[in-house]
Amino acid sequence: MQLPARTALAAALVLGLTGAATAPALADAAHAPAAAQYASEGSAPDAKALRAAIKGLPNADATAALVRVGATDGTWRGSSGVHDLVTGRKADPNGCFRAGSITKIVTAAVALQLAAEGELDLDKPVQHYMPGLFPKKTFDPIPVRSLLNYTSGLESGDGFDDEYAHRYDTLDPRTVVASAISKGPAHAPGAEQHYRNIGYTVLGLLIERVTGDSYAHQASQRIFKPLRLRDTYFPGTEIRIRGPHNRGYQSMKQPDGSTRLVDVTAWNQLDRFAAGDMISSTADLEVFTQALFGGEVVPEPQLKEMFTLPKLAPGAPEAIFGAGLQRMEIDGEVFWLKTGSRYGYSNMLASTEDGTRTLVYSVNATDAKGTDMNPVAERIARAALSRGSRD
Repeated sequence: MQLPARTALAAALVLGLTGAATAPALADAAHAPAAAQYASEGSAPDAKALRAAIKGLPNADATAALVRVGATDGTWRGSSGVHDLVTGRKADPNGCFRAGSITKIVTAAVALQLAAEGELDLDKPVQHYMPGLFPKKTFDPIPVRSLLNYTSGLESGDGFDDEYAHRYDTLDPRTVVASAISKGPAHAPGAEQHYRNIGYTVLGLLIERVTGDSYAHQASQRIFKPLRLRDTYFPGTEIRIRGPHNRGYQSMKQPDGSTRLVDVTAWNQLDRFAAGDMISSTADLEVFTQALFGGEVVPEPQLKEMFTLPKLAPGAPEAIFGAGLQRMEIDGEVFWLKTGSRYGYSNMLASTEDGTRTLVYSVNATDAKGTDMNPVAERIARAALSRGSRD
């Protein structure tokens, strides 16, 4: 399905960040810079539009932005904003950040590699590999593929009521899975598609069961090391971000009704596990994106799973996700993307299926977990992916 560019980008950005299925209210078009103009399929990124997209940081919406755009006729790299609000020094263009749900693409890639090796059958139920995890009287067999394309029917697991207050505490992902299972299924496997973390949390545990190894080590050995990703890792219970990074801030309401920015850089994300615990950089994610879409990470037969939308039950909303990746048509061109965020960081990777145009950005958004899209993130995506008006 093709959507108008503004609506499509808004829906894409918010869906991946919050799990919401409905697009938020859109920003006023008069305040958005002109979209990048692509004269042909291989045209270079519009540097002017991209510079305008990240100009003026820090502001109320974001404190920094890191952007990498690739095309057949050139590339564009840019950064703006500050490393932190205390010193005000320039943002580090090579800074690491919490990648959030972009982690899911790595998880999907590991699972699809295991499928290519014959270690994992996407048509077999999860119960085959993890007997006893799901009560037989409550859950129908859940194909592994349903975990990958968000059609498992699993409900979200419970977490901390006040995440910020518990940001240094550890919540084991197995506890999150147990909480989700205790709620029973929301629908039959394959009937509906709902963007939730829980399927990928289960996938991480499934990878561990099949390999007899930790999920983090499998991701490192299979993807990070072969691609020489120097900045990408799973922190586990470690609350700090290793190496160079820009501070993350979140706008929070105070008891007196006022709002102030709170430094949220340090955080224990273990509960996000295979669904959102990864730390990376735009340089690493660009390498990963190019390698993935170039067929260097997942063999072609399994890679097609990422570009295949499931057929759902009659009357269900149309599917927009394949195995991890989301399909989005903008100005007649199809992109496959994944957004991801944690408090203080809002990110996205996107590419045409043939890899001829790519985008990776990380925005130090002050509303990274909000229900509305971040204006800076929207401007970047528009400048990088939209063709703009034509004569």
